[in-house]
Amino acid sequence: MESNFRILCPIDFSECSLNALEFATRLGELYKARLILYHVLNKSDYLKLSPDDPEGVHQKIFVTEKLQNLLEAVNEEALKNGLASAEIQMDEGQIVDTIEAFTKREKVDLIVMGTEGVNGKLSKTMGSRTSRLVGDSKVDVLVIPRTAYFKKFKLLAYAQDYLEEDKLAIQKVVEIASFSQSRVEVVHFEKAINLRTESLHLTMQEELRAFCKSDLVEFRLQAAGSDLKSGIEDYLEENKIDMLFTLSDEQGILDRLLDRSLSKKLANSIHTPLWVIKSF
Repeated sequence: MESNFRILCPIDFSECSLNALEFATRLGELYKARLILYHVLNKSDYLKLSPDDPEGVHQKIFVTEKLQNLLEAVNEEALKNGLASAEIQMDEGQIVDTIEAFTKREKVDLIVMGTEGVNGKLSKTMGSRTSRLVGDSKVDVLVIPRTAYFKKFKLLAYAQDYLEEDKLAIQKVVEIASFSQSRVEVVHFEKAINLRTESLHLTMQEELRAFCKSDLVEFRLQAAGSDLKSGIEDYLEENKIDMLFTLSDEQGILDRLLDRSLSKKLANSIHTPLWVIKSF
């Protein structure tokens, strides 16, 4: 990682966003990064609740105080453990568009956002916007389900689909894994494994090994069955995968397997934190 690696964590003070902040902070410690706690003010919603404060003065005071309290907690815990710096920022506007504009302006490298996760509807405040951001963002997005909790990474997985971009993506995952000495499993999912799929996997494995010369990397061909979405979820749970990485690509593995738009629906499909790679 670059020494000035920047992590943006949007905060709306929900349980989801505070859980994402925990992940963002711990990653910031690992990568010695600059962490930005970011809140988007929505004046139109606020005016419905407080019509006597048209300028949103009390809203800004209230939000600033809450952000400052979070910042103090982050600084006290994380600066001594490697976090380079932390700061708070606020803007006014529509959440996704405002986050994207800030990300471009401040040269953010990674956005860490929370979501409700599977078995429940996406939260109106965070989840649906997280899934849209996954699709629209130009930088990597790490999606943190509300049910996930941070622990030392032992096993990361990269879901490949035999794309040329897999080579660069695997190199990036290996670099990320090196900070915690995590193992990396490069996995390809098929409905069923047969001689054809095994032969193709061995061929691609040999080609990919040249791009990830690391003892930490293993390759796997995984049978997912007829319900590929459930197959992926079972794999993640049974193998205790700490984080899943995938390309954001219309032809990518998860878009193909889930048979729906990654940019709109992926964020609520799994319990495991999901790192969507957007750039190399």
